[in-house]
Amino acid sequence: MLSIRLSRTGKKKHPLYSLIVVEKSKDPWGDNVEKLGTYNPHTKASEIKAERVAFWIGKGAQPTPTVHNLLVNLGLIKADKVRAGKTQPGKKRLAQIESDKKAAEEANVKAEADAKAAEEAAKAAAETPAETIVAPTEEVAADVAVEEKPVEVVEAPVAEEVKTE
Repeated sequence: MLSIRLSRTGKKKHPLYSLIVVEKSKDPWGDNVEKLGTYNPHTKASEIKAERVAFWIGKGAQPTPTVHNLLVNLGLIKADKVRAGKTQPGKKRLAQIESDKKAAEEANVKAEADAKAAEEAAKAAAETPAETIVAPTEEVAADVAVEEKPVEVVEAPVAEEVKTE
């Protein structure tokens, strides 16, 4: 299988990279099928042959994750970036990602259900006739009137003052 990968060139402590097409199992510093361009990580400058990259991807060559992200940054391919490097998220992080996905799905389902319920309520309100408010008559007001009870006044005993000598 063919791979599009970076091959390090340049001086010590000042790398430059060549973008090459090579057999996946072969050494990237050995023979390659084709050189597609160069990339300078210090200045972020790149000289890449876009039509040749598209040709090789069309033929089935797989870019490495780093090259894939580089091509996405340059706009040569339309895709999301991938996780480059050998480290993968741990168990806790994977569980957190899964729970975030589930929470987002549940929120979407709840939002759809709320929208559907609101739509049904609007339809029901449109179908029912408008209610009219009737003012109460005098008879009803008389029945509702509160009976007044007489209030009894009770005198409280006054405490006597005690003088001490």
